[in-house]
Amino acid sequence: MIVNGTFEVSMHPEPPYDAIDGVTLARVRFDKRFVGPLDATSDVNMLGARTPVDGSAGYVALERVTGALEGRRGTFVLQHMGVMTRGTPSLQVTIVPDSGTGELVGISGRMDIQIVDGKHLYELDYKLG
Repeated sequence: MIVNGTFEVSMHPEPPYDAIDGVTLARVRFDKRFVGPLDATSDVNMLGARTPVDGSAGYVALERVTGALEGRRGTFVLQHMGVMTRGTPSLQVTIVPDSGTGELVGISGRMDIQIVDGKHLYELDYKLG
């Protein structure tokens, strides 16, 4: 199944916890609100690295999604792995195997995230069972 919708995000950055020769490590927490077939909220905890080279950075994050997916209630966890190489992005967002609860037990798949004209869009490609 593939579903599409939008989401809003609120960012809560922390001060960097490590910096050596222009490479900075920091934590950021995000709150998200998904609208569409995924009617849910989430809490995202991210670790990021920013380099002194413009447009080069990386991050990893775990995100617990709580709500309903096409009417099925429960939770699942998304794992993010993002890299920006001199302005060229690469992002993988995967549903953590066996992280589904409630009516979402057995969920697997991936999410694609796009930002178009300032609007956050998601495409969730998933299966249950």
